[in-house]
Amino acid sequence: MPRSSPPGWVPVEGTRQPVLFINPASGGGKAARAGLADLARARGVEPVVLAPGQDLQALVREAVAGGADALGMAGGDGSLGVVAAAASAHGLPFVCVPAGTRNHFARDLGVALHDLVGALDAFTNALERFVDLGEATGRLFLNNTSIGIYGAAVQRTGYRDAKLRTLLQTAEGVLGPSAPPPPTMRVVDDLGHDHLNPAVLLVSNNPYALDPPLVPGTRPVLDSGRLGIVVLDASPDPRHGPGRAWAAPALNLTVGEPVAAGLDGEPITLDPPLRFRIRPAALRVRISSMHPGVPPSARMSGARLRRSGGEPS
Repeated sequence: MPRSSPPGWVPVEGTRQPVLFINPASGGGKAARAGLADLARARGVEPVVLAPGQDLQALVREAVAGGADALGMAGGDGSLGVVAAAASAHGLPFVCVPAGTRNHFARDLGVALHDLVGALDAFTNALERFVDLGEATGRLFLNNTSIGIYGAAVQRTGYRDAKLRTLLQTAEGVLGPSAPPPPTMRVVDDLGHDHLNPAVLLVSNNPYALDPPLVPGTRPVLDSGRLGIVVLDASPDPRHGPGRAWAAPALNLTVGEPVAAGLDGEPITLDPPLRFRIRPAALRVRISSMHPGVPPSARMSGARLRRSGGEPS
């Protein structure tokens, strides 16, 4: 009996001239060990293996100009964002192959993270849907943009090799008594409360699950049309607690100078004024028809409902 499509996904035919960009260094060399380039070629997908120092944006522009009708990326979330932005701009389907370390977007999209090779079937035996994109002052992101401790940490040399130590050192520098004065930033939450110079501001493409039974740190959906916003205060106001989490289609910030940030894990600087917004249904995505198509939070929620005899809302 044929497998039914997950909710929101529709079966589609394969593309004629798909291109897959491969970062062989991502995820400790996952793509190279799997022989991903040769496997893609055998499926009629043109592989473009990145060499050190190559400009991914330029390569993507070249592929689109050459007639590519689907774009994929096997690499980390920062590289995925570059290719996804191009796919969105040209109305092309985007394929996410989980060859990175965390595979943050692939996980929330419902790609089977253990099935690197099977993910290539998204080019031939595919399901498709539209998902949202986030925008930070003109820059698109798949997952999130962070300002504060994490935004400062990703700027530091050696972050990728020693993330925990770097975050701790950054926290000490940002929050400790010897910390330099931070940029003047004022965030107004959905209740109208002011957060002045928060320790952390996380703006995500759709809200993260924060409470059980959902899986913390995952997004139950990628098509709500809303940003997820989390603020943690450096000096919590006892009247309002340590911070606030809410959802909104946009967020505008008052800030006095350029701000260091992490956008999908990549270090950037955002110039004022800081404007975040959601772009609903901005990206066509495809996955293998054999992959779940449902993020971990939604799978857990659905399983609990089935065991209790309820129905998903």
